[in-house]
Amino acid sequence: MQEKILIMDFGSQYTQLIARRLRELNVYCEIYPYNSFPELDRSVRGIILSGSPCSVNDSGYLKYDATKFRGAVPVLGICYGAQLLTHLQNGKVQASEHREYGRASLETIDASDELMKGIDLHSQVWMSHGDSITVLPEGFTVVATTQNIPVAAFRIENERTWGIQFHPEVTHSADGVTLLRNFAMNICKCSADWTPASFVENTVETLREKLKNDKVVLALSGGVDSSVAALLLHRATGANLTCIFVDHGLLRKNEYSEVMNVYRETGLNVKGVNASALFFEDLKNVSDPEAKRKIIGRDFIKVFEEEAHKLKDIKWLAQGTIYPDVIESVSVNGPSATIKSHHNVGGLPDTMNLSLIEPLRLLFKDEVRRVGKELGLNPLILNRHPFPGPGLAIRTLGEITPEKISLLQEADDIFTKKLHSAGLYHEIWQSGVMLLPVKSVGVMGDERTYEYTAALRAVHSTDGMTADWAHLPYEFLAEVSNEIINKVRGINRVVYDISSKPPATIEWE
Repeated sequence: MQEKILIMDFGSQYTQLIARRLRELNVYCEIYPYNSFPELDRSVRGIILSGSPCSVNDSGYLKYDATKFRGAVPVLGICYGAQLLTHLQNGKVQASEHREYGRASLETIDASDELMKGIDLHSQVWMSHGDSITVLPEGFTVVATTQNIPVAAFRIENERTWGIQFHPEVTHSADGVTLLRNFAMNICKCSADWTPASFVENTVETLREKLKNDKVVLALSGGVDSSVAALLLHRATGANLTCIFVDHGLLRKNEYSEVMNVYRETGLNVKGVNASALFFEDLKNVSDPEAKRKIIGRDFIKVFEEEAHKLKDIKWLAQGTIYPDVIESVSVNGPSATIKSHHNVGGLPDTMNLSLIEPLRLLFKDEVRRVGKELGLNPLILNRHPFPGPGLAIRTLGEITPEKISLLQEADDIFTKKLHSAGLYHEIWQSGVMLLPVKSVGVMGDERTYEYTAALRAVHSTDGMTADWAHLPYEFLAEVSNEIINKVRGINRVVYDISSKPPATIEWE
């Protein structure tokens, strides 16, 4: 049984970061909303209570009775989690005259405390709270303070429960990883044995036990997630896995043939389907981004269903769902606002009458890549930038035509090859070209042109939740612009997107 730490989510923007930091320490953890938290079993070594945008002084504050597990396993409350532990024991949490947002430093530390071991005096920490703990309940002891707040960290006597009012999971907290390591390894006694190799071994064993001799069908997209899922299932089930790769005509230049060759070399049983005519017909005169996504999703399911129904005795549908998809599909306060529809979660067609298997549903994107490397996935797929499921349809703003997609494929191919040749491709997280639905005047030779504008996009990120634009050299951008304008008839202007996420998104639609 895989040992784990459970993270109770109260809606903090940093909750996923807590999990990521623990995973980076090779400690397995899972996130659950506070209102659907599981019962403890022998695998649970500790619990972390996350922060929250709420206040414990609000009339409808997010409440969980921590006495259910306090004393049974070690507990760490972070920010709101610490304030909740205090509030529920009749301590005082008040709106502070000295609110702390951003950097602060620990002015006093109890160096003998297990949680604070190895943390330097005056260590920088990251604060993000308007309330502060002003009076601790009986049996609570201060183990750290800052200049502005008297309780930066506390421990509950005679049990292994702590609370801190800063965020150790963000990089601005200088010794944050040390604190989390202290909690996970020294206090919770986690063995830190969760690695890509152990994940592959355990997952393949679990898949074999669950699937037995059943047949499985999986939709391949050409991306990392579905490809890694396919390799795991192939290792577990062999010939009982059939993969379907649908070409909707919206892939990058030559991508369909290149990826199909890789899959065949890997030994996967893959059926390729060229359905581009259907997609282009249904996207005709459609400009709304969400409408495009829904049409592409609907048609993809239609084509996939038709092909899957041709197979015999299929009992399972496999998907490349990853952990951010799962987390973002559940809100601690009800359904999350839709920014854009794109997740696999809940995407199982009822008419297929198949059971669902998602071997990657507990992995973050970077972990999927590490598992892919462990499985020997071809670098052509493993190291490629993320690419949206709707493909170039959402990088072509406005209505879709085969001619526009062809223009964009050529421009995107030039940008990608230039990034590779300049040694920049693997320094950035994602790149692409957007075709804008506006034309502008240009001059080529002695002729006036009136053609499209292309926008280059390149960002740095870890998992796509946030992103910053990449500061590519001017000389490089000039070369890309010159080659696109000279070689792609129909584009006469190239611009570079310097927006970050938030407030922008990585894709334009």
